[in-house]
Amino acid sequence: MSTPTILERIVAHKRREVAERRELRPVKLLENSLYAHGQPLSLRHYLRRPGSSGLIAEFKRKSPSQGWINRYAPVERTTLGYMQAGAAALSVLTDGEFFGGTNEDLTTARRFNFCPILRKDFVVDEYQVREARSIGADAVLLIAAVLAPAEILSLGRLAKSLGLEVLLEVHDGDELARSLHPDAVDLVGVNNRNLHDFSLSLDTSLGLAEAVPAEFVKISESGISQAAAIGQLRRAGYQGFLLGETFMRHSRPERACAALVQELATLPPVAAVAPATA
Repeated sequence: MSTPTILERIVAHKRREVAERRELRPVKLLENSLYAHGQPLSLRHYLRRPGSSGLIAEFKRKSPSQGWINRYAPVERTTLGYMQAGAAALSVLTDGEFFGGTNEDLTTARRFNFCPILRKDFVVDEYQVREARSIGADAVLLIAAVLAPAEILSLGRLAKSLGLEVLLEVHDGDELARSLHPDAVDLVGVNNRNLHDFSLSLDTSLGLAEAVPAEFVKISESGISQAAAIGQLRRAGYQGFLLGETFMRHSRPERACAALVQELATLPPVAAVAPATA
């Protein structure tokens, strides 16, 4: 019997965790949350706004590949600092076992910020979509390497019915082709990190850029640390750039974000991509 990959271990643990959480906090309680009936913010809109940095700044304490990255960074100061620095949106890890996050991290970020927040987690069940709404998220991540096409369609439609936007994460052309449902997905993220061995290559995003239809906002994820790389990705058609470890390795992640935003301001402009009509 082969040894489970990191991704397989994460998903197996997540399914057990969701079952436990459902017992402790039934859906009826989620529906009574302070955030369950508010109006979520549009991640698409914030990334497409004129002058947007396109940065989705991530709060991430640790990862399976790196271990602890920044164990004690305060959620309030870091996320508010990201927004004040010019990040277009936030991403908050809520997985505890492998990434050191909590649902409370996202709710805290929500209290202190008025930009869109992506719930970054391994969604495998409808319960997590409803939970995301209840803790203040504006968008959820669906990972093609984890979910069957039918699951992406079902979970994506549920998310959109709750007012959440859906970011579909893919790693190659096959995942993109089988998982892209226009009525269940709003944004497409190309992850430059191989989730099975955690290697990184920006060529993943560059190679898939033209395969993502123009109606979807394109986001490049992981392995981005330099303004020049973002300039290259912008020219390839990307409007969003998710950075986590690049910032979180610093003792003051928000200052690292501010420095990158300043560098981005010196790049030559790229012709704007007109949003597709509904």
